[in-house]
Amino acid sequence: MDIDGGQRFVVQIHDARRMHFDFRLEVDGVLKSWAVPRGPSDNPRDKRLAVPTEDHPLEYRAFEGVIPRDAQGSGTVIVWDQGTYRPLSHDPGGAPVPFADSLERGHATFWLDGAKLHGEFTLTRFRVDDEDGTQGPEAWLLIKANDRQAVHDRPGTPDPHHARSARTGRTLHQVFAAEGPGRRTD
Repeated sequence: MDIDGGQRFVVQIHDARRMHFDFRLEVDGVLKSWAVPRGPSDNPRDKRLAVPTEDHPLEYRAFEGVIPRDAQGSGTVIVWDQGTYRPLSHDPGGAPVPFADSLERGHATFWLDGAKLHGEFTLTRFRVDDEDGTQGPEAWLLIKANDRQAVHDRPGTPDPHHARSARTGRTLHQVFAAEGPGRRTD
């Protein structure tokens, strides 16, 4: 859905079996999703591995809470960042390329206007072949462009254990304490 000239994105911190960030972009009525183990960075020197995961429904961009142990993806989730994005990809003739087509082609450039992430980013697909020459699984790199919003003098991603939600201001620990197993109900 277009709002303020862009589609929505969300970055959730997910304290699951392994702590990671979920980077999600609204595309054609779903949230295209990637698990980013070290989180997105606003430092152009940081090339972040982004592993594609299943598409999520649009409603999931607001989810913050505890997924029960017996459910897929169990763990605590906060919305670390949220906002809008604008596709920036163009064909060789300079015409805009639909964002879904850019992803299909394996290279998508976009501008984020979030609470925390700002500026131009790129997702680029690659594959690592297995030793026997068979094609390995798909992976992507998420990279910040060297624009005015880039940082150079510090790490580009916060410590997820101390990060606060862009929606509620809570930490993972606070969400778990309020909603997790054994929580107080009085």
